Amino acid sequence: MTTLQPSSPADTAPAFGLIIVGDEILSGKRADKHMPKVIELLAARGLQLAWADYVGDSPERLTATLARAFAGNDVVFSCGGIGATPDDHTRQSAAEALGQPLQLHPEAEALIRERMQDVAREAGQPYEPDRADNLHRLNMGVFPAAARIIPNPYNKIPGFSCKGVGGGEVHCVPGFPVMAWPMIEWVLEDRYPHLFHRRVFEERSVIVYGAMESALTPLMVQIEAVHPGVKVFSLPSVDHPVHGRHIELGVKGEAAEARAAYPALLAGLHVFGAKLGPELVR
Repeated sequence: MTTLQPSSPADTAPAFGLIIVGDEILSGKRADKHMPKVIELLAARGLQLAWADYVGDSPERLTATLARAFAGNDVVFSCGGIGATPDDHTRQSAAEALGQPLQLHPEAEALIRERMQDVAREAGQPYEPDRADNLHRLNMGVFPAAARIIPNPYNKIPGFSCKGVGGGEVHCVPGFPVMAWPMIEWVLEDRYPHLFHRRVFEERSVIVYGAMESALTPLMVQIEAVHPGVKVFSLPSVDHPVHGRHIELGVKGEAAEARAAYPALLAGLHVFGAKLGPELVR
């Protein structure tokens, strides 16, 4: 097998992460729709989702999850738990993870009061700002002290963004897709357009018949060592309707890196004597 010199890794850029909050997801009462949508929103801008965490309505677990996000340097979206009912803990957990006090954000207060006036007007009732339920609604604008708001085009009740000492920034939005998705899109367009399409990602693979993953592992390790910007993947199948038992073996990463690594992968498979099928580019 030919030995090549390692290539230079691609320029680093923030990774994107996702936190999904709620017992209803972990219990199966509701299916998560956020991850596929976030992948779609990122892909449309030449970006990729690097990781996702699911956490229930446990303040301790949520605080620990958010603390890890703030300690890193990733861009993270957190969906759910920002309401004002007893099972909503994201606002409080974010403040604890950051070591910041909670306070009523003035812009959030103004937007929430606007919403309360809208609701009263639509119902044909007078707006009573000091009514107990209206005062309680203001809790939805109580964020960590250094938070910035995320506008909500659906009902004006904002989300919030916070940055940690490690540079990691977490953007907290509601769990309702009708609110969360346009809010996530707004964050991307408003705060990260400089990251769009900086890197063109590509995936190249080939169908391999009659081989075991363990036998292909040394080749996979060598390709990743020579091409640090590339990930080598192996997707085995035992009952594919067209290819039957096979392994889809490939490389993925920045387009130039993937295109450079793929011929080396094919060359290694030929040395191995593998029987190859169709090649795929995504």
